[in-house]
Amino acid sequence: MEIRFTQSPGETAAMQTQALRDNFLISNLFVDNQINLTYTHYDRVIVGGVKPIKDTVQLPNPSELRAEYFLERRELGIINVGGSGKVIADGTTYSISKMDCLYLGKGTVSVSFTSDDANHPAHFYLLSAPAHHAYPAAVCTKQEAQPVELGAAVTSNKRTVYKYIHLEGIKSCQLVMGLTVLEEGSVWNSVPPHTHTRRMGVYFYFDLPAEHRVFHFMGEPTATKHIVMANHEATISAPWSTHFGCGTSAYGFIWGMAGENKEYTDMDPLPIQNLG
Repeated sequence: MEIRFTQSPGETAAMQTQALRDNFLISNLFVDNQINLTYTHYDRVIVGGVKPIKDTVQLPNPSELRAEYFLERRELGIINVGGSGKVIADGTTYSISKMDCLYLGKGTVSVSFTSDDANHPAHFYLLSAPAHHAYPAAVCTKQEAQPVELGAAVTSNKRTVYKYIHLEGIKSCQLVMGLTVLEEGSVWNSVPPHTHTRRMGVYFYFDLPAEHRVFHFMGEPTATKHIVMANHEATISAPWSTHFGCGTSAYGFIWGMAGENKEYTDMDPLPIQNLG
């Protein structure tokens, strides 16, 4: 498990391209028959990816957690962005199709992942945060996620938001998780730009054609920077950082947060004309 430490606004403002990528970008999430994890000290969130082909892949217990098992003191959100697959948690099997979400609560001892078809493997994206209470496991399908349409074609940001783990959805201790899908011809996400200093965030891009990229903007609102991102890459967003992006094609992205509250709408909007 890779460890990432926090960076201050001043440190980040002085970073060049490679330093930004080294500190905030998470690549190589999906490797055949492996699970890859990154531990960020922003709210001690763990970001991961699992791509089972023919093997069953077990959720490990990294030594850095000093725990009896991974979810001894944690909760876990899982969203599949690939072919259909299954998650087996303490003997219960959950079938997870593309863009379905599974929540596993504190105290879940054994977790493993499989794909239904090795030729079209599942790609399970993981987000985990510390937990103080054991909420029950729950599945929310894309159809059950109460989609909300936002934006407009004229501003190139027409999109549909699917909320899974949030105050009025799947119950959690602090994890908030969902995804957004842009319509063809729309390329801007998270507009208007905003911050939410009460929560950190992680943003994972998917369904982005291999030859295209997303320019993910970050940093203090008056000193923005950007990271160029490919499909199936994630970026860590500090609580003080703005976060919005523009792609060279339409795409989807998973947003996840942890911190003080679970209010999806708790954000501080930034007038676009004031960005620097």
